[in-house]
Amino acid sequence: MHADRYSGQALVTTFLGVSEPQQPPPLTFELRHEHRLTNTSRIVFSDVKQSNFAAERVYRIPRKMLKIPRPSSHEDFLAARAMSMKDDMSMMLDWQDDEIPGPDVSSRDDLLQFAHMAFNTYYADNTTEWYDVSDRGWDKSTPHGWLPGEDGMRGHIFVSQDNSTVVIAIKGTSAGWLVGGGGPSTGKDKLNDNLLFSCCCARVGPTWSTVCGCHEGGYKCDQQCVQDALTEKEDLFYPVGLNLYNNVSYMYPNANIWITGHSLGGSLSSLIGVTFGAPVVAFEAPAEKLAAGRLHLPSPPSTQHVTHFYHTADPIAMGACNGVSSSCAIGGFAMETRCHLGQVIRLDTVSTLGWSVDVRTHGIKYVIDHLLGPNSEWPEPDAEPEPSGFWGWPGWPGRDKDEPKQTTGRLPPPRPAGDVEGEDGVCSDCFNWEFVDYRNASKTRR
Repeated sequence: MHADRYSGQALVTTFLGVSEPQQPPPLTFELRHEHRLTNTSRIVFSDVKQSNFAAERVYRIPRKMLKIPRPSSHEDFLAARAMSMKDDMSMMLDWQDDEIPGPDVSSRDDLLQFAHMAFNTYYADNTTEWYDVSDRGWDKSTPHGWLPGEDGMRGHIFVSQDNSTVVIAIKGTSAGWLVGGGGPSTGKDKLNDNLLFSCCCARVGPTWSTVCGCHEGGYKCDQQCVQDALTEKEDLFYPVGLNLYNNVSYMYPNANIWITGHSLGGSLSSLIGVTFGAPVVAFEAPAEKLAAGRLHLPSPPSTQHVTHFYHTADPIAMGACNGVSSSCAIGGFAMETRCHLGQVIRLDTVSTLGWSVDVRTHGIKYVIDHLLGPNSEWPEPDAEPEPSGFWGWPGWPGRDKDEPKQTTGRLPPPRPAGDVEGEDGVCSDCFNWEFVDYRNASKTRR
């Protein structure tokens, strides 16, 4: 019966002249490299031998065609950024839509593959708590940042079996109350969090030791000072991520590059993805739109190639983990931004599931176990009633009344971040702060 129905549907589609765009086939990925930042600020790679655990860490991810705006050359992008940083002037860029195969994350299972990659970046190998992804078809990965004493950005690199696509997975913040354990990178993770996601140098209260000296009293902050801190401060992970991307593109010059990560790793993924026009899937990431502006990243016509997944009980992704009495402040973090780039899939777990806002729901394992995995608490969308005949036409068979209902695993479709997080499509961060060039009275910015 099913074959007749589908063939009938194809006949009707052909008869009506309706055709759906052909999407590229799914890809199978394997863990191939680890990547790490040494104490001398060098990015190094180590191959994961096929006989090692990596041979069992395989992912299969569907694809769809994406249109991503990119400048005519990356050199033009860098020139525009340099002009903005030096002269506070904008350079017009010739943005062109490149159509490339990107990840299709329209279902829970599709997102789950990236979530597993993001989770596994917190561990060097499967001797700890790796998720088994042996049936998903991703190739070997290369880890980075795992030698003793190394405390910088780290993660893994997955490569499709045909070498056509690479996924860079970047670790997020290692802190016990976020992912269940700390680590040597905790100090630099916290520095990057407080630089990227605070309103003014992590100035939460008068007793705080700030990460840069830009506070001007009250709710006043020197704009140029805080921008300089994000571009000149040592140990900032964003320029490391740029070098990482360049190294991977050199290793795989003909491959498409996708990026994923959780928390800080997700935000860095987005910033790198906007810089290079690469597809991004980020989980529970602190909002990075403010940081993109302070880093002087030229703004493309669209950033919809960046997809953020988060839920409303996570105060970090929601930009609600702030104030001197918040869990973040108690842990020494100033997570004050709420406006993301790109598009978002936001699950309202507070209203739908009755979850309480709690920083412990931020962890990627919690998201996997409760929202994306096989025991997901998120309800299936109500199926639309199926007509007795195909499209309601008499004589076309419908579903057998005794046929079991199929679960779809589908989630709410992604929406532009401004529509979800702002008013009339506009989202604003740190609205109670005044940002002016106090130390250079000849230039005033807000």
